Amino acid sequence: MGCATSIRAAGGGERAKASVRPPATGLSAHASFAGAPQRSECFDGNTAAAYVAYALSDVAFVFPIAPSSEMGEYVCEWAAQGRLNVFGQRVEATEMQSEAGVAGALHGACAFGSLATTFTSSQGLLLMIPNMFKIAGELLPCVIHVATGSIAMHARCAGGDHTDVMACRTTGFAMLSSHSVQEALDMALIAHVASLQSSLPFLHFFDGFRTSHELAKIRVMSYEDIRAFAPLDAVQQLRECGLNPKRPHLRGTSQGPDVYFQCVEAANKYHNAVPAVVERVMHQFASKFGRVYHLFEYYGDPTARWVVIAVGSSAATCAGAVDRLRAGGKAVGFVAVHLLRPFSAKHLIAVVPRSVQAITVLERTKERGTPGDPLYLDVCAAFSEEAARRGGRPMPRVLGGRYGLGSKEFTPGMAAAVFVNMFVLSMRHFAVGIDDDVGRTSLKPEPEFEAVPAGTTQCVFWGGRADGASAAARGAVAIIAANTPLFVQCYVSRTAQVASAHVRFGSAPLRSPYLVGRRAADIVVCHTSALATRLGPRLLAPLRQGGTFVLNCPWWPLDVLEASLPGALKREISLLGAKFYVVDALTLVDHTLLERGGVCTVMQSVFFKLVTVIRYDTSAELLKKTAMNAHVNDDSADAHCTCVDAAAGALREVHYNATAWSAAPTEPLALPSDAPSFVRDILWPSLLLDGDALPVSRFDPKGEAPLGTARYAQGAVAAAAVLPEWGPATCTQCGACALLCPSTALRPVLIAAGDGAPQGLASIPSTGLPELGYRVQVNPADCSGCGACVAACPAGAITLHPADVDSRAQASTLWDFSAALPRRNETDIQFRPPLLGGICSACEGCGEAAAVRLLTRLFGGRLVVANADGCCATWAAPYLASPLQTDATGNGPAWGCGLLEDGAEYGFGIAKADEAARGGRLTAAVAEAAKDPAVVPELAALLREWITCRDDTEACERVYSAAAPLLERCESLAELRSLRRLLARPSHWVVGGDSWACDAGAGGLDHVLAQGANVNVLMLDTELSCCTGGHCTKATPSGAAAKYAVGGCTRSKKDPALAALSYGDVYVACVCVQADPAQAARALVEAERYTGASLVVAYSPCPRRHGFPASRVVDEARVAVASGHWCLWRYDPRTRHLQLDSPAPSTPMLREFLSREARFTVPLRARPDTAAALQEQLCNHAAERYRKLRSFADSHNAQ
Repeated sequence: MGCATSIRAAGGGERAKASVRPPATGLSAHASFAGAPQRSECFDGNTAAAYVAYALSDVAFVFPIAPSSEMGEYVCEWAAQGRLNVFGQRVEATEMQSEAGVAGALHGACAFGSLATTFTSSQGLLLMIPNMFKIAGELLPCVIHVATGSIAMHARCAGGDHTDVMACRTTGFAMLSSHSVQEALDMALIAHVASLQSSLPFLHFFDGFRTSHELAKIRVMSYEDIRAFAPLDAVQQLRECGLNPKRPHLRGTSQGPDVYFQCVEAANKYHNAVPAVVERVMHQFASKFGRVYHLFEYYGDPTARWVVIAVGSSAATCAGAVDRLRAGGKAVGFVAVHLLRPFSAKHLIAVVPRSVQAITVLERTKERGTPGDPLYLDVCAAFSEEAARRGGRPMPRVLGGRYGLGSKEFTPGMAAAVFVNMFVLSMRHFAVGIDDDVGRTSLKPEPEFEAVPAGTTQCVFWGGRADGASAAARGAVAIIAANTPLFVQCYVSRTAQVASAHVRFGSAPLRSPYLVGRRAADIVVCHTSALATRLGPRLLAPLRQGGTFVLNCPWWPLDVLEASLPGALKREISLLGAKFYVVDALTLVDHTLLERGGVCTVMQSVFFKLVTVIRYDTSAELLKKTAMNAHVNDDSADAHCTCVDAAAGALREVHYNATAWSAAPTEPLALPSDAPSFVRDILWPSLLLDGDALPVSRFDPKGEAPLGTARYAQGAVAAAAVLPEWGPATCTQCGACALLCPSTALRPVLIAAGDGAPQGLASIPSTGLPELGYRVQVNPADCSGCGACVAACPAGAITLHPADVDSRAQASTLWDFSAALPRRNETDIQFRPPLLGGICSACEGCGEAAAVRLLTRLFGGRLVVANADGCCATWAAPYLASPLQTDATGNGPAWGCGLLEDGAEYGFGIAKADEAARGGRLTAAVAEAAKDPAVVPELAALLREWITCRDDTEACERVYSAAAPLLERCESLAELRSLRRLLARPSHWVVGGDSWACDAGAGGLDHVLAQGANVNVLMLDTELSCCTGGHCTKATPSGAAAKYAVGGCTRSKKDPALAALSYGDVYVACVCVQADPAQAARALVEAERYTGASLVVAYSPCPRRHGFPASRVVDEARVAVASGHWCLWRYDPRTRHLQLDSPAPSTPMLREFLSREARFTVPLRARPDTAAALQEQLCNHAAERYRKLRSFADSHNAQ
């Protein structure tokens, strides 16, 4: 009956014995011989795996999660382009609502008999585990490709380690590891073929970011050769055995305890035979393609006494350490693990020399509560059973080490330290790469050494946020790879608001999965002058003696440059004898009307001017060709080409006085005197890129962090080239400029006569308070120069002007005075400072940030936010530099992050727990204390007042403020004193994006709203998944291009507000802060005052993903509302009244709106007829939505 029979021809017997090979003298993967013709391509690990997966799949199910999202993007894009797999068909690629949905669909496709695949990471993989047990239990071939990602525990981490895949060890999936970009391609093919031949599902994994995002030139086989390599007979067998009424059978039955156990054991023969199957497929792969692999790869001395065993990208680093130590006379070796599950002890023992005395097992994971991490336990069991076998070898000493959690760097010096630890048997269990001063388990790295091939050029690109450093490096590497025979490597590291792209190219293969080391770079390029000020000489730590340093800055002529450069940086330049160049890329970009993304083009052009890997005229033409292909807008492409031509002429070599610069006075950045311990001990060192050296003892194990630390990180982004200037003559004092400023850089203030205003501080009499002066002041440290304030001002009172050193200094002085003024007239919302500061990592013009800032203006001092993990979690809740702030009384938002799938449930749990505590324990304690004659009368009166008004926000706040000091001194009321903070009534909000509310967490959101509990929900509708890079969601409107829907979304937008309206007892509103901040504020206040569930959906335009300049964000929002693309309305269950706050859709205006944003114009250019039909569908949907709302309003408002 079953179809899993192909394994029988491959399992056990003499074939399995023959596959066990003796120790080799080199990593087999390094050895190669001539095979089928293959072309050279510049791929990253994600592209490599997706290339094979597309070739051998009928269907693919995807959901975005970093760092694996790109694999799904490529598959969807190739399918949209009509690419054919090896069977001559277009892969059917479908985005699901979550990874749990992906796994269910994968299971169904496998059960039908299709070749199915998916791609995932981190929490997404964990959501698949239940279905993975089902798929493996039914012996269904398929492949899940995993770019490993760190698991969110005490905090989220945008890094990679093996914690996610190690959680899948017991699912029954075979687990195959790749250690490089080339192996990501090769092992993907081996996994697909072995899965078919073994009738078992495979999990193919490689290191997230380190391998998934590393660019390298690799050898790529053609789809014709992949088809020739594929086991077509096994494919046919799979397809014939799927669920079909012409071949009826049962799957997934219910079994009792009398037979379940036996059925589980019946599958053992399939799992036991997997190592032999994989080894045979590897042998066949080597015969056809010329690259040799084995289950376990040994590299080193054939008579080694000390051996390290590891899995993942650390393989090449350990191999480099082996070479270094063997040159010093040490008998050492290294084993790289490919097949992790099923774990073949006999294959491992066969490759480890019998001379071994000590083994260290290195792992990129942490498994709590066990004697050791997973691979360590596997190795211990393997050698223990071998020692117990008659005639077996003696048991070596086995040590366990941990490295690289969260993408922590693993260097040759660290690898050498692991071997040295074995020489002296210092620690049996240890961590390397950190300073564990608590458990005393860390190894001190050995001195670093150079392990890259001679003649390799190494470069480092430094950048801040959105200044194009990463794109410049990756683009340059792609050009070099495509137009020279050189091998290339590019990897981008991000930490503490700094990105560093590490580039290598040379004539020999590159196997260095670590950053460019100290004094190893030939050229260092810095994309933002802010980093020169902040980091100083640390920028040049990678630069070799006599290397080249390029800085993008506005500081010229030479006297201005010398006055602006930090003295320590000048000393370092002189010490290194560096060739120093400057270019003012921002000025070039402004002259060509480009956004800051144009800096990337300028710096690429400068790079090729200075690095003679390609003739400059040739490289310039290649850059222009790239720009023309990348930008569908002709004006934008022409502007990029203009930048290419102008860049070389704008590059200036700095002929500095080496003697004078070597003695330049150094003034280290001063830590503010009011800095809390978190800033002194953690934030400040991290900002100076010393975070890797921080000891364990400085950190809170729970991952908690204080608010307001972002203000100590000023200077992390480039200074704006322009600043807004307030014109008092035309100002109407509406405050729109400040309310709609994306970075909170503008603040209206009221100035009294006795405040001692500095000279130059103009003001006008305040409306309603003529005795006070009104002024709008800019904070130059926060301003990004986006120009949103200009568009926001209805009277034209805000204009942009070039910012020089003097104007910035004057603005800073005026800001310091304005920020210190007493708070006045806070009944007017424009004078309430938001508790979300301007220094945050949100993109310029971010609509999400505008909505959350308004929320903090209204309720900041008593906000409790349950954040559904997403884009807003990234910019609002970073660990190091929190933009959330406290008010003058020390109160501020209490912000917690759940998961993307359960944000509503997380917030519901918080609200219900608060309700139980306030309505139960606190009420009982207050009632008892209020009757206690020993309690002072003043306190007793306050407690009695609280009992009568505990649901009145203002009254509770007043009682808390008066009662809290009294309770502090009342020893007899210990329980009430411990509950005193609950006397104030918090404002509970669930905040998340549309990827959560419409997809991954839609079911939970609906369930929470249906409960009727007093929970407020703010949905930030960007109409795509910003947090993963702009993927399609159910909130994406028809005709809009997004990742996973590059040709335009084919379905109408989901409307959770209309769905919530059907309950009748849920407050519902649709708002847009940029278009109508007053209506948004009214809706948020009404929702918060309603005792019950509420849903406020805020249209949150994303300039970067929607495809328009950040300076137009206010205009775009207003046009979206005026045209009817977004409808403003409010429904209050207390009055059963639906208020429409925006006009009916206008088809001409709506079409004009669609023509303004690239997400709609790109599909229209690519597929005019299809896109036009989808846009017509969007217009009809907008009209139908308004008709439903008008009908609902007419029927209810008339009652």
